[in-house]
Amino acid sequence: MRIPFRLARRLLPAALLLAGAASAAPVRYTLDKDHTYPSFDADHMGISTWRGKFNHSEGWVELDKAAGSGSVEVSIALDSIDFGQEALNTWARGKDFLDTAHHPRAVFKGHLAGFVDGAPTRVEGSLTLHGVTRPMALRIDHFKCIPHPLFKRDYCGADALGSFDRSAFGLDAGKDYGFDMQVALRIQVEALRDK
Repeated sequence: MRIPFRLARRLLPAALLLAGAASAAPVRYTLDKDHTYPSFDADHMGISTWRGKFNHSEGWVELDKAAGSGSVEVSIALDSIDFGQEALNTWARGKDFLDTAHHPRAVFKGHLAGFVDGAPTRVEGSLTLHGVTRPMALRIDHFKCIPHPLFKRDYCGADALGSFDRSAFGLDAGKDYGFDMQVALRIQVEALRDK
């Protein structure tokens, strides 16, 4: 069957659009270890807030801005915990809390969601900590991509925030003394597009 010329002219832009969409693929980024620092806020007996961070993490992001989809994985070395107080760091690594000898890493995995103008606004996923996996969502407060000035590839950064009940992961130290079990988790992340 032959398509009339006028109809073909009208269908051509739609066909080209569909062909472009079919050829688009997610782009993979590797987390920049020197610019990615998961941090946390935790209650201390209801009278102050202790803050700390993890100095070593790694992971990746896959992003399809046009399709409004993507995924992320961040693996955190728990023995890199840093409260700014070495005695507390040592205790937190030990068997009475994180037990990093048996549970060396925490892992957050999720799917990017809520895209607005090509940028995700949240991550729906799960956190694995102390051998336990629980659902967790992160809100993305800021997301931006720019050309990296040295590597000349896409470079993206974000600030993500969520919270979890640490006792749900078997980390209930201090509960009997009135510690609030809710912990705020922030992930400051930057990632460079793979070659």
